[in-house]
Amino acid sequence: MLKSLTTGLTFGITSAVITTLGLMTGLHSGTHSRVAVLGGILAIAIADSFSDALGIHISEEAEDVHTPGQIWTATVSTFLTKLVFALLFAIPVFLLPLENAVIVCLCWGLTLLGVLSYVIARKQKRNPFPIICEHILIALVVIFLSHVVGKWISGMD
Repeated sequence: MLKSLTTGLTFGITSAVITTLGLMTGLHSGTHSRVAVLGGILAIAIADSFSDALGIHISEEAEDVHTPGQIWTATVSTFLTKLVFALLFAIPVFLLPLENAVIVCLCWGLTLLGVLSYVIARKQKRNPFPIICEHILIALVVIFLSHVVGKWISGMD
């Protein structure tokens, strides 16, 4: 059960950070609208949490090595973790000017991803630096591409 819980937690946090930051930067650069960014965060928190949970559920079933309890532990922990961590990104958007909120969320998300990567590397008794760099680089690529797409879309008006 612990492995299934770990699967849900690590997948949920990673997915929440990557998808929410990508969505936020794309919507912000494309609209500069607090309502659009907030609506996007809420949509991601709900729809993508269910989607990721179902994806983990089906993936765990397809492996044909997990008990139903393990499968449901991974499913529920993925859903709850993704939901909670995605929703946390809405707090700065509610409280701060949008420009500042996006910066705070980028710092929060990349820090969270870095800490998670560090914990994983230490658990595996590996050098954390390359693992952290790899995960942060992937997140930065997603953020950059989302920003570029948002700018491109905003120029279509």
